[in-house]
Amino acid sequence: MEKLTTNYLGLTLRSPIIVSSSRLTSTIENLKEAEENGAGAVVLKSLFEEQIIHHISTLPASHGYPEADDYISYYTKSHSVDEYLSLIRTAKKSLGIPVIPSINCFSSKGWTDFAKNIADSGADAIEINVFFMPLDRKKSAADSEKIYFELIEKLKATITIPIALKIGYKFSNILYMIDQFYMRGIEGVVMFNRFYEPDIDINSMEIVPASVFSSTGERRYVLRSIAMASAQDIKIDISASTGVHSGEDVVRYLLAGAATVQVCSVLYQKGIPFLMTMNQQVKEWMAKNNFKNINDFRGKLNWLNYDKPAVFERTQFMKYFSSVD
Repeated sequence: MEKLTTNYLGLTLRSPIIVSSSRLTSTIENLKEAEENGAGAVVLKSLFEEQIIHHISTLPASHGYPEADDYISYYTKSHSVDEYLSLIRTAKKSLGIPVIPSINCFSSKGWTDFAKNIADSGADAIEINVFFMPLDRKKSAADSEKIYFELIEKLKATITIPIALKIGYKFSNILYMIDQFYMRGIEGVVMFNRFYEPDIDINSMEIVPASVFSSTGERRYVLRSIAMASAQDIKIDISASTGVHSGEDVVRYLLAGAATVQVCSVLYQKGIPFLMTMNQQVKEWMAKNNFKNINDFRGKLNWLNYDKPAVFERTQFMKYFSSVD
């Protein structure tokens, strides 16, 4: 019998498939449906830094935070911080799988102490979806990266539950950054987050959002980094994200060295029950290849274990196109 059990952030998951942060994880009904269909864990819809800052600014004892604008005020009323904490508590009472709240942030100031409220609400771990957009051309990459380290320091001084950082792939040396996260006590890293991406409508000549859903082709941004990061001599758990649309995609990321795989877009397109299909596809692949446990093949094709590691290092196409007429 093939076992899908895996470990992530010190937690035991019955499946490596995690439902990632989205509207799909914003209600108890959806969370229960995810559990019923085989999810290993759920990451709750993100609470945004702006919401926390606004919440803190309204507390009687708080001071020093600027007044939020009308949009943030409206957003906070509609998606209150108190309701989020209530969602965590209710989810913990209702579910048997790990519940991982998420905070979406862009700074290391003014909100990190609030993470203790989330931990005190019963969260099994916390996912910090973070990206600092470099907007100052006079600030070096090292200066920008220090902000991540400041954030980690503040969080580790505030909470004791496991922390996973959900990051983007645009670093000058992502292996160095992951090593630095590990050295500072971070238990997991999610590779990678999907940012808001602008596009251009040439008819209206306006900036418009690009597609919010991932495609299977986007694996190319993720597989190499996971295969190289998982081969390092550090004990940090990697959760793959982006381009996961089938059980076969889950297998690909596990072979590259991921501990878990997060799904979102495919559940919008095919429904939460598709989780059951994905788990079954993983089991069928394992049976076909005589693997009884995920640990039997996790990382089998990462940078360290694959017999042709140069395929991960190559960045040019010349070898493949030189013989094309």
